[in-house]
Amino acid sequence: MEVVFQAMSPMNSLDIALKPGESIDPIDSGRLRIIQSVEGYRFSMDALLLAEFVTVRPGDTVVDLGTGCGIISLVLLETKTPRYIHGLEIQPELASQSRRNMALNGYQDRAAVVLGDIRQSPFKPDSVDVVVCNPPYQEKEGGRINPDSQRAIARHEMLATIDDILGSARRLLKVTGRFAMVYPVERIVDVLVKMRGFDLEPKRMEFVYFGPRCEGKRVLIEAHLRGGKGLRLLPPRFESGRPTTSCPT
Repeated sequence: MEVVFQAMSPMNSLDIALKPGESIDPIDSGRLRIIQSVEGYRFSMDALLLAEFVTVRPGDTVVDLGTGCGIISLVLLETKTPRYIHGLEIQPELASQSRRNMALNGYQDRAAVVLGDIRQSPFKPDSVDVVVCNPPYQEKEGGRINPDSQRAIARHEMLATIDDILGSARRLLKVTGRFAMVYPVERIVDVLVKMRGFDLEPKRMEFVYFGPRCEGKRVLIEAHLRGGKGLRLLPPRFESGRPTTSCPT
């Protein structure tokens, strides 16, 4: 049985169906509501950190590669001023959630979600101001594969490698356009070397920590297509917004 929620936009009275196995959760102090799987893939703090980090200017066109349930696109639409956001997602269930989330929060006129493959992007080359991606962190053969297919594809490079993602960003971006991603610190050397191979010059970088005595966990990176040399290392960011006294094991 489907549960129906009314879209938040007063201009569009679309009905949003919540499917079995899904939940609807408030975020951003209740300003946004998001449909996501109860037991499958659910968005993480990394996506919220990336949405806050990426530079989006008034009137920018944005592509969100591997948009999942659409969390990054939603936060950007709520907190920044893009002209339009295109989400690309290969998993039909997640693409459906993302489409419904845009309508649920009243953004269906400023965003679209396309079911497709990062390796064969349907968007016009050299046409985008910003590409953003929260990619799979683990190589296909690296570590235990989650039995849940949504989580496995989100965490391991099963359907797209980092080269595929950087190549897609390279094709889509205008010259000096911006690509932003979040990645595990242990793979930072690999991704920085690869970026230059795709004409993506790292320009801003920010490390994410749990606490002042903890090792860095993630790194946020923004690169410019054919940008000049010169990297800014921003002050450290703490995942919870403030330092904690305990580190993850």
